[in-house]
Amino acid sequence: MTIRIAEYASIDPQAQVAEGVEIGPFCVIGPHVTIGEGTRLENNVTLMGRVTLGRHNHIYPGVVIGGEPQDISYAGSETEVVLGDHNIIRESVTINRASEKEDGITRLGDHNFLMACSHVAHDCKLGSHIIIANNTLLGGHVHIHDYASISGSVGVHHFATIGSYCFIGGLSAVRHDVPPYMLVDGTPAKPRCVNGVGLRRNNFASEVIDCLSEAHRLVYRARVGIDNAWEILRSSGKLIPQVNHLLTFIQAQHEGQHGRGREVSRRAA
Repeated sequence: MTIRIAEYASIDPQAQVAEGVEIGPFCVIGPHVTIGEGTRLENNVTLMGRVTLGRHNHIYPGVVIGGEPQDISYAGSETEVVLGDHNIIRESVTINRASEKEDGITRLGDHNFLMACSHVAHDCKLGSHIIIANNTLLGGHVHIHDYASISGSVGVHHFATIGSYCFIGGLSAVRHDVPPYMLVDGTPAKPRCVNGVGLRRNNFASEVIDCLSEAHRLVYRARVGIDNAWEILRSSGKLIPQVNHLLTFIQAQHEGQHGRGREVSRRAA
């Protein structure tokens, strides 16, 4: 395989570009950038600072990855952005490198799809198989677990955690942690029901969905409390691993501040 670089691309000679990479016109690639095999950059892509892209990513026009964190306390240290493999990053997405407040890395996993004009702020940690629709904004230090789906024009408060297999409705304001497996929306976003469509698409058995629905009913409709919900679900044989994971997440959320479990570590961040 060969590297294909358009005539008007600007690539620093220190950048590391693997075989099979395609770089379109007017891209700007800085000296501390590593691009993995088979990755394709369309025109006008900017990679600045310390950026590592894995294999077979597709980056569309106007994307900027590695810009300084929009955090007034940032002191210019050499923090990073690290992307895994097979990610699709659509037009005008921005992904900022980390601040010094956590491990110094803004990280995305594999097989994620970020739609046009979405923003990933400093110190965010995204897992894999995540969909983020147009104009959605992630505040700093947001964590998103695998297979989460976020609709368009959603705002996510910094230090929020978004659980796996959840769905967030469009135009929502996410001020609190989003439990796994739930469908949430509103301002502020609240759990409305189990994300049945998403779970079925990901091959969850109907028995699992029924157990999660009962857990949702007990916690958010009957409001029996987490401890009582645990006992009721255990006695009825519905405390399956997915339900236990859901209740553990909600318990951690309640132990944090402002409905965000990770806020307990914010002073140290």
